[in-house]
Amino acid sequence: MKSVTIGDKILDVPIIQGGMGIGVSRERLAGAVAREGAMGVLSAAQIGYDRPDFLRAPEAANLDALPDCVARARELAEGRGLIGINIMAATQNYPAYVRAACAAGVDAIISGAGLPTNLPALVEGSDVAIAPIVSSAKSARVILKYWRKHGRIADFLVIEGPLAGGHLGFKGEQLTDIPALDFDAEIRAIIALVREEEASAGRRIPVFVAGGVTTADDVAYALALGADGVQVASRFVTTYECDAAQAYKDAYLAATDDDIVIVASPVGMPGRALNNAFVQRVAARSEPVRHCYNCLAACNPQTTPYCISAALINAVRGNIDDGLIFCGAHVGALNKMEHAADVIRDLNIRA
Repeated sequence: MKSVTIGDKILDVPIIQGGMGIGVSRERLAGAVAREGAMGVLSAAQIGYDRPDFLRAPEAANLDALPDCVARARELAEGRGLIGINIMAATQNYPAYVRAACAAGVDAIISGAGLPTNLPALVEGSDVAIAPIVSSAKSARVILKYWRKHGRIADFLVIEGPLAGGHLGFKGEQLTDIPALDFDAEIRAIIALVREEEASAGRRIPVFVAGGVTTADDVAYALALGADGVQVASRFVTTYECDAAQAYKDAYLAATDDDIVIVASPVGMPGRALNNAFVQRVAARSEPVRHCYNCLAACNPQTTPYCISAALINAVRGNIDDGLIFCGAHVGALNKMEHAADVIRDLNIRA
């Protein structure tokens, strides 16, 4: 694929490795992907979950870990590619994480799980590229309008479709009849909006399509719709460099399409995950929150059906039966371990 310009930098391989929390994509995976000329992305979600003081002071642990993880990813990248970070707009004290990422020297901040309308103001004075994750032309229009008010144009944009893993920008009922969504039409509409934005900005704004991108054919399809590149997440889970425990990767390798369910997340969005003992338990009854990690602005520990931080931390550590394992719709196609370099080579097709 052709290289693209992100901010003031060149991304040689227009593939973004999707940010996966908690701890699924940290420095090892992000650094390995960047080393191949693509964009490796850490997830800011509880990035310091394995710090000794995390239980006592999770936010402090996270903000302490973030620059260390970025620095290690940069070291592993050996001067190639770009290092980005995904920061959910729903994050408690979102501004602190954005400022920490800027200070750590990330190349890009990607933000979804809500409307990151204040992101331009938070990165002011830095050279960090910024991008929203959108799932509709309506949300794209709103964000681009707000950012324009701040005198800022998106440096790139990620369109995340209904086949993605983790939190989804769709209503639960929409996910029961995905063909009826006609998301190809939505992708074209969003790209048309971005091209209008380019005309006023006087520069290209690369668009990356995400959600269910697993094979070279998926990449070709996204490019045919008008995208400049793709964002890929689930396929990087079954790489040797992925930061999750091997048991987490093994759950992916053993999964079939029949093992996928849509779950209700405390974030307030539906999510796609593997149907395991944990998912079955919380579907039957709520699990009391014994310790609040203060992770989500909208979460109420008294009413949430379960603690999403605890569930995701259990999963990334390999405690599968007590963990939430987010996955994309095509997890059933993942049946072997690979190196991140193999994935990049397979997906970096001729445009």
